[in-house]
Amino acid sequence: MDVLEKPTRRPHRVVSTGAFILLVGAFILFLLVAISLPILKPVYLVAVNAISEDVPTSIATELRFGVWGVCASSVLNQPTWYTNNGVCYGPMLGYTIPPEYASLAGVSPILLTAVEKSLLVVLILHPIAAALSFFGFILSWFLGPHGIAITTLLASIFAGIVGTIVLAIDLALVLVIRKKLVNELPYHFEVVFGPGVWMVLAAVVMNWLAVVFLAARACYCCGVRK
Repeated sequence: MDVLEKPTRRPHRVVSTGAFILLVGAFILFLLVAISLPILKPVYLVAVNAISEDVPTSIATELRFGVWGVCASSVLNQPTWYTNNGVCYGPMLGYTIPPEYASLAGVSPILLTAVEKSLLVVLILHPIAAALSFFGFILSWFLGPHGIAITTLLASIFAGIVGTIVLAIDLALVLVIRKKLVNELPYHFEVVFGPGVWMVLAAVVMNWLAVVFLAARACYCCGVRK
């Protein structure tokens, strides 16, 4: 029995370990973004900051948008990496931003409507990407049987595709907000990428690198042999 097991496990140990580590990292990043603000307040997708001196500091001067809600803060009570004592709305599935949040920061309701529609799509896709990464990294530890190797490769490819779509939506969301702010609002605002976008980018890169490892195992190439 030991003689039969050696050819199925030892030659794929490096590939399995590499794919496992990459998929674990991708899963953790996808998961953290999937439970972003206001559940996990340090993680958000985009922030809208008022930079005009004409905007009163006693009201909200920053809006941070996460997958599950939005938080409004002022310069008198700025959020940090560990806390956000501003007024938060959510968590809620497919949340609708209250009009008073728009009036607090002087943001157009039209802009918030565009944000809501984009976040609804992101809300659906983020957990899917995390689930596919989870399924992939569990299977990547058992790449001996060729059928499991192919299944793991397919799951990782689907996770990479979904993650790439999520990243594209996140980037488009920020660009749309920037365009609408420039064209519609009287005050000077800046739109900045939240850490969630960069976390998704890192997860996508790690996932596609894992696909390379798994493809080498599935097709017996790049030094991987039967």
